[in-house]
Amino acid sequence: MPTQFDMFSDEPPAGEGTVPLQVGERMLNRQMSESEMVAHLAATGRYRILQKLEPRARADFIRPEFQLKGIILDTETTGLNHRKDEIIEIGLIAFTFDERGAIGDVTGIYGGLQQPSIRIPADITKLTGITDEMLAGQMIDMQAVQDLVARADLIIAHNAGFDRPFCEVFSSAFSDKAWACSNSEIDWSARGFEGTKLGYLIGQAGYFHDGHRAVDDCFALLEVLDRKTEADIATPFAELYLNSQRSRVRIFAENSPFDLKDHLKARGYRWSDGSEGRPKSWWIEVDEHDLASELHYLRTDIYRYPEADPPTKFLTAFDRFRA
Repeated sequence: MPTQFDMFSDEPPAGEGTVPLQVGERMLNRQMSESEMVAHLAATGRYRILQKLEPRARADFIRPEFQLKGIILDTETTGLNHRKDEIIEIGLIAFTFDERGAIGDVTGIYGGLQQPSIRIPADITKLTGITDEMLAGQMIDMQAVQDLVARADLIIAHNAGFDRPFCEVFSSAFSDKAWACSNSEIDWSARGFEGTKLGYLIGQAGYFHDGHRAVDDCFALLEVLDRKTEADIATPFAELYLNSQRSRVRIFAENSPFDLKDHLKARGYRWSDGSEGRPKSWWIEVDEHDLASELHYLRTDIYRYPEADPPTKFLTAFDRFRA
């Protein structure tokens, strides 16, 4: 009967105390090292190995060649509506980078919990693992948050359209900053990823981590953004930083025919209910160089009037992802 063994045990397997290890045509009777176990399983083609993501340490010495400062941010909240729901956890990782988008050193870390004015909804506890008991008496250190944010040239969130409105309600320190979205401003599919959720990106990159806690997710995102394969010209962060510097245009298809709403929706337009000072209409956001072609589409296929002049708003990283 063949010997069974636990490849991940600290103890030698029962029997002779050795694990047969094949090297070419020879069999070596000794215990496998961790790297050998990984290589052995991977070589079979039947296993995929995920490595536990270890958070980067805060640097003791900040390299001067990385002169720009970034923040990776994540929040957990009581719900999805920034007008009535509250932040219950915030995580911030401060780091340096250069003008090419090369990431330098971790310079600051903060994670904090805050007790909200309501009980935590059950679905939020299920998603995040955060309970009312964990939040009792907790308060986020606003000075620590503001000190990190004040120095940032760019704030990155994996869903900036969600996090930025919550953060701006939480503190005015976030309002005059440039923001970037690592979900929507990186072409993940071109990099071989089949999804954009952080957990999926982490897994396909070969890691696993404790998800849905703010600081853990920030460290996970940092590793994915700094990962470059042989097929990549630049890291995802370099792509993100470049895209964050481009101007975009929000076009409002105001007074568009109701019976063509499905055409707009299929093209990527979203509905604005008129809140926050926006027109009540379908809208889309495009790169500045795509403005002319998008206006041509609206004038030809939607309004069917060559002089139609739908409202537009030019956006930079300082404006994007606001409520």
